[in-house]
Parts: sequence; structure tokens; C-alpha cells
Amino acid sequence: MVLSIGERFVSNDQQVHSGLERWRFKVIYILLGIVFSIYIVRLFSLQIINGEAYLQQSEENRIKNISVQTLRGNLYDRNGIVLAQNAASYNIAITPALLPEDEGTREQIYRELSTYIQVPVTNGIVTDKSARFFTPCQTDFGIKEIVLIGDTNAPFSPVNVKCNVNNEIAMVISEKRGTWPGVSVEIEPVREYPTGYLTAEIVGFLGPITAENKDYYEDMGFVAGRDKVGFGGVEYSLDEILLGKNGLRVVEVDAAGKEIRDVQPPLAPVPGNSIRLTIDTRLQAAAKTALLDEMNFWNTWLNRIQSQNGVVIAMNPKTGEILAMVSEPTYENNRLERYIPEYYYNQLSQDPLKPLLNHGISAMHPPGSVYKMVAAVAALNEHVVTPEQEIPCPGTISVVQKYSANDPGIPREYVGYDRNGHGMCNFVKAVGLSDDIYFYKIGGGFENDVPNGGVGVWRLKEYAEALGYNRPTGIELPGEVSGLVPDPTWKRIYRAENWSTGDTYITTIGQGYVLATPLQVLQSFAILANDGKYMQPTIVKEILDSDGNVIQAFKPKLVWDLTKDPLIDILDENNKPTGQKRVIEPWVIKYAQMGMRRVVEDGTATKAMAKLEIPSAGKTGTAEYCDNVAQEKNLCQPEAWPAHSWYVGYAPYDDPEIAVVAFVYNGLEGASVAAPIVERVLQTYFDLKAIDATGGFE
Repeated sequence: MVLSIGERFVSNDQQVHSGLERWRFKVIYILLGIVFSIYIVRLFSLQIINGEAYLQQSEENRIKNISVQTLRGNLYDRNGIVLAQNAASYNIAITPALLPEDEGTREQIYRELSTYIQVPVTNGIVTDKSARFFTPCQTDFGIKEIVLIGDTNAPFSPVNVKCNVNNEIAMVISEKRGTWPGVSVEIEPVREYPTGYLTAEIVGFLGPITAENKDYYEDMGFVAGRDKVGFGGVEYSLDEILLGKNGLRVVEVDAAGKEIRDVQPPLAPVPGNSIRLTIDTRLQAAAKTALLDEMNFWNTWLNRIQSQNGVVIAMNPKTGEILAMVSEPTYENNRLERYIPEYYYNQLSQDPLKPLLNHGISAMHPPGSVYKMVAAVAALNEHVVTPEQEIPCPGTISVVQKYSANDPGIPREYVGYDRNGHGMCNFVKAVGLSDDIYFYKIGGGFENDVPNGGVGVWRLKEYAEALGYNRPTGIELPGEVSGLVPDPTWKRIYRAENWSTGDTYITTIGQGYVLATPLQVLQSFAILANDGKYMQPTIVKEILDSDGNVIQAFKPKLVWDLTKDPLIDILDENNKPTGQKRVIEPWVIKYAQMGMRRVVEDGTATKAMAKLEIPSAGKTGTAEYCDNVAQEKNLCQPEAWPAHSWYVGYAPYDDPEIAVVAFVYNGLEGASVAAPIVERVLQTYFDLKAIDATGGFE
């Protein structure tokens, strides 16, 4: 039976109604429409709205930036002796993706390699935690574990299994590249310090980029975890000069990280500039030896550990060049050249003698009698006394101690180091003998001998700052501190007490609250030796490019001239600045020099400097102290405090070429301990000068 079209339609419609209702189809159509709409919106979002971002992300996955490590600049002394340089370190590495697929062949390579590099084939199980803290060459893992971690992270990147192997092993393994696929010798530049312990306090050392500075160095193109930066000395303070600039390769990689091709021409690394320092390594060695010999002598003589900490600094007062800077104890920076061992760093950082600290610029101590030159210059320039005026210098005096003008006061005895006194003293004699009573009187005044309060605390501070105290010198070394020149305002703020008469007296002789670094003390004498001219202390002589060409030559910098630049505030009767300033008269500087010459000719350093044939001048200092170390040892007994030893000397007296300071912590008398050190350094300087004149170093 044949149905017409209409009959067939009716029949189908009936089937539809009998099988599935029409509204159900509508629901399905709507759902399908929603699904297609979602896909369309998503595709629109991926390709139109966020297409650029995803394209960029895709490019980032395909394109890899590879930093090409640069070479750090070298450090030299003034004669060209290498203080820091780059050396090749041979590391044995394995690229996991290049190893043979056959498990047995890989095992054979591991076993043979293990016999050469003394790393076990296997030694532990890799966990997520251990892999996260894995550091190549500083791990207990075996070869298999190291390769597994490398294969997981970046199969086409070499991973070090042994660092710093010797040349012989590196050559043997290089020859086996054909039979050991995937094994390679990677050459890594490391820092080498030929003079090591001798110059560590100046040169410093390198360390890894820290989390704190990571963003800063990465913005400059350096790689955290690979590149190293300065951690101490000039390696730190002049880091930007030495660093250079890393190169860059932009390459295309596949999904496994394998390099396919360079996308753009590579940028070559730019080597860092080298620096020639002002240090003379020979004089540095002599200064270190003199300091250690003197401390060892007294430790042996007294049959106890008297001194272990000291400083020697030598400077050219006419140019400000630092010729030697010794800080003891110090450290061996060659032990830090490849990485910083935790045990050694902890040993250094926990040592109470602070060997990581450059005590020449970062430690403050009471200067004692070397500070008397501040009062000496101030007293003459302010006409408190005249050079010829003679003042009684007994062994003791009694002074009424007052804390305010209306305070009736309490008598207090002030004593000199020689209880017999020195009779009548004029200026030159008082400086030569370092007479305490004379300086008490000119600093704080005394009855009719020095009326009107002497120089006074405020003017003492003015002259101290003019001579370089109470401020960093600005030398190119990290960690320099300012020292302290106290005044009544400072004491009210930081000690919650009024200034007393006695504070002025003991400040005059460099005791009490006065603190200075050895470099500041040396600088003050260099100014006087150089006729009042303050030359900027520096440790940089020249900056060189990678080819050794001088790109910045040394030029001495005059900070100020005390005889021409008005630096001293003229105070009114209430010790308030008047707005007017004065210079220090040249004749005052000359008398200060005469007084320091008397120290050597017929004063406190005559015996110590007797062997030096070159005429010199200087000043001894014995500074009592009661710091936390002395308190812990119960050494701060009345009238028996321990003392630091100071001496500053320069030569030749009439045309100074070198000024030297020696400081010995807990070193007893300056004349007995510090002065002989300076004598040896001065003698070595002139011996070296004679050698150079006959064809030695220029």
C-alpha cells in the first residue's frame, strides 16, 4: 500500500507525538545553543580579547633568554701585584637528556665516572623536600640522584655533580666525551685571592646574590644562584665598577627545553673594570708582621693573652693615599672564593674579636692622649695660652666638679700619669711629655693659671671636627663609622645628665665619651703634618678597562685647608655661634708640629723611635677604657682601668711622605707597644723607597 506525502507527514507527526514531545526538542535545542554560545564566547576570549597575552605566553614558552656570564674586574696593588683575579674552576656536569637510553650503559658511565670524581653512584632517596633544597656540589646525593633531579627540572641543562676538580681529572673526562655521552666539563670563573689573609680586610670576598637584593641584580641582568657579588672590602664597596655586564642569548627551545636556534644575534658580555689600589703589598706585609710580632712579644713576656686585636694604617698625608691598612684579627678570603662554608662563616661571625670587621674604620675607641692635639691647636688659636707661656704642671690638681652654674660642686682630684709632675711647662714641652695636667688646664681652665674656663667643650668640638673627628672620612670601604665628639646637648639626650666640669677635663685628653676610629686619628695627624690641608683619604689609585688601559687616573682631592677655609665657629659668651667663622693660623700648625717633634726628640716616644734615622714626629696615647669586654672580665677597677695603646707618627718631619697610626686593643702604654710598631713601618717604607730607587718597583 502506497501512502501519499500528506499521509506520510501525518504518520511521522503522529510518531513524534507518540515518541517524544515537541517541547523536549526545544529544550535540547536551547541547551545545544547555550553550549555552542559558551564555546564561541570562549574562543572569542582566547583569540580576540586575550589573544595577544596568550600569544606572548606561547612565545615565552618557546623563547628562552640565556644569560652569558661576564668576567669580574681584577684588583691590583699600586705596584701591579694581583690582589683578586678570576680563575677557571672545572666542574663535572651531566646533561640528563643526552645520556644513553640503555639503563645498563648509563650505570656503566656512572660507575666509571665515580672512580674519578669520588662521588658515589647512589647515596639516598630523592624526596620533594630534598629536591627543593638541592644545591649542586653542596649535596650528599650520589650521581644517580643528582641526575634524577636535573632530569626532572631541566633535562637539557647540565647539572654539576662535582665542582672544582683538578686539571688532570678535567682533561681525562674531556677525552672520554665520545664514550661517555652526556658527561661534560663545565668551566666556571671563580674568584682567587693571591694575597689572601694579608689583604683580606681591604679586598673582601664574594658571595651569592641574596633574596634581599635579588630584584636589584636581576634588573641589571645578573642571575641569582649563579652570579656572585661583593660581600666585604672593596669587592663590596666598588662592586658596580668590578661587576661588568652579562651577555644575552635569545634562543628557541622545544617542549623539553632543548635549544633549537638563536632567535636574534647574541649580545656579548662586557667585562668589569679593574682597579689599582693605593696599597703597597710589601708595606702591608711589614705592617701586619710588626703588629703581630709586638702583640706576640707582650703576650709571651707577660705570660698571658694581653692583646689579640690591633690596627696599623699608613697614609701619604699629601695625597690621602692609603699605603697599608691592617686589621687584626682578620680572615682568609681564599676559603670563601667558591662558596661560603657555613661552619667557617659561623666561626667568624661568632668570634668575639670580630675578624670580619675592619677595625681600622668600623671600630670606635677612646683615643686618649693622641686627641690632645685638638686641645693644643685650639688653645693656641683661641689665645687661651701662648706658646712660650709656662704653666705649673704638678702631678695632681683638685678641681671643683659642677653640673650647673649654681651647683656648689664637689672637689675632685685629677692626676697625671707621672705623679711627680713635670715642673713648669710651655706648649712644646707639654706636648712632648704629653702632660695631663697642662691639658686639663687649657681644656677646662684652672684658677689663675688658665682663667675663663680654658678652651671649653664647645670650642673643643669645633676644632675636633675641623681635624676630621665626628664624621666618616668617606674612604671607599664599607662599614665606616662616625666616631663621637660629645657635648652637653648630646649628654642630656643620650645620658639624661647635665654636663659636668670633669667631662670637659677628660674630653680634653681623649677620654670619657670621646670615641674615634684609627683612620680618624691618623687623618687628624695627616692634616697637621700637611700644614693644615685635609686630603681626602682614598684606597683607589686607578680604574682600568678590561685591556688594562687607564680610564680614570688618581687625582688628590683637597677637602679643606684649615689655614684658608674659615671652618671654626666664633662663639659668643654663651657659647652660641655668632655666624662668623675663623681659620686656624699657620703659626699654630707650626707649633703643633714642633710639639710632635719634641715627642720624638725628648719626649714620650724618644726611646721607641731612637733607631729611625729619618727625622720624624708623632704623639703617644694610652687610653683607659671600660667597655663590655673589660666589664665582663672585671677589669674596670678604680684608678686601674685597662688601657689601649696608640701612636701616630710621620716622616720626614720637614717634608712628610708617610703618616702611620698603630692601635693595640688592651695594649698597655702607647710608647711601649704602639710606637715600636710605627717605627718598624716607617723604617720599612724608607727601605722600600731606597730599593725602588735602584730599580725595584716604581
